[in-house]
Amino acid sequence: MKAARYYGPGDIRVEDIAEPVASNGQVKVKIAWNGICGSDLHAYLSPIPIYANSVPNELTGETAPVTLGHEFSGTIVALGPGVDQSKWTVGTNVVVEPVISCMKVDTCHACASGSRNLCRKCNFIGICGWGGGLSEFIALDTKYLHVLPQGIPLEIGACIEPLAVAWHAIKRSGFSAGKSVLILGAGPIGLFILKILRSFDPSATIVMSEPTVLRRQQALKNGATLSLDPLSVDVPEAVTKATGGIGVDIAFDAAGIQASLDTALHSVRPRGTVVNVAVWEKTATVDVNLFWTKEIFLTGSAAYDRVHPELLEAVAAGKIPGIEDLITRRIALEDVVEKGFKALLHNKDAHIKILVRPSGNEKSKL
Repeated sequence: MKAARYYGPGDIRVEDIAEPVASNGQVKVKIAWNGICGSDLHAYLSPIPIYANSVPNELTGETAPVTLGHEFSGTIVALGPGVDQSKWTVGTNVVVEPVISCMKVDTCHACASGSRNLCRKCNFIGICGWGGGLSEFIALDTKYLHVLPQGIPLEIGACIEPLAVAWHAIKRSGFSAGKSVLILGAGPIGLFILKILRSFDPSATIVMSEPTVLRRQQALKNGATLSLDPLSVDVPEAVTKATGGIGVDIAFDAAGIQASLDTALHSVRPRGTVVNVAVWEKTATVDVNLFWTKEIFLTGSAAYDRVHPELLEAVAAGKIPGIEDLITRRIALEDVVEKGFKALLHNKDAHIKILVRPSGNEKSKL
């Protein structure tokens, strides 16, 4: 079968590899769609510690090259022995929850508590091994899959993983109806945060800060109260004005650069909350006096923690409409580098979420 293999920064190759077979407790899934994630883009540009390299991964035992892709949906085509056939059947559409952890519950507090995303060895299918969504098929233990409710298209299914990142970040923030919000970075995660917030509160003040034109426009289309260009506008000043001189209750940093963190800290009200959702390439510096004078709460949000069932229920109920509007391109696997990775890196004004269809001979669309 065809698969996009990650050899290291700047080196992704579409190759022929062996088709997987479902072993005990596994199902074989034909991949329908896989989204290109922002962390994949980071790993394409420079080494990221969690991505496969020359050292065997502690959880999978694999080294580069590995098959990429951790945002995917597909259809079960075969069952391995020991699979519960009352839940998992051939023809069932599924989505992945790709977090893997050590599961040494006697020594790992995170795994023992169920918060596998906080395991010190936490990693992801499609990043450190065990196959990935940028291939025609994958065989996985059923514990890493969720049934995609009827009525949700497989294209939307491929967006469930990044939606879960956004859903978890909002839960971590303590958002409730009536609170004001600043989102820094209108990439897929920032825009998904916006869409979910709007599903919770149609009238809250939500400000987006984003330098690219298309993404600012998408923010307005998806319910932002204001959509600001940080290259030409003093964002903290505009936020303060929009909130009656107080500042926002919550700021989500989905950009992960020094300027976005500084803006978040200056934009929240006293005792406001800053949530870092981004993966950083460089170490940040922080003005600790801001924490002292404003008593700011700063927290992180890492992937997700047991949110997929409630998220899938919300999507199935139509509570987060218009997800498909953020899919700006659908491409074939053979085009994953040129029309996928490079397009997202060099043409941000044209693209938000690009989906890849690994199966068949479909040519790129748009």
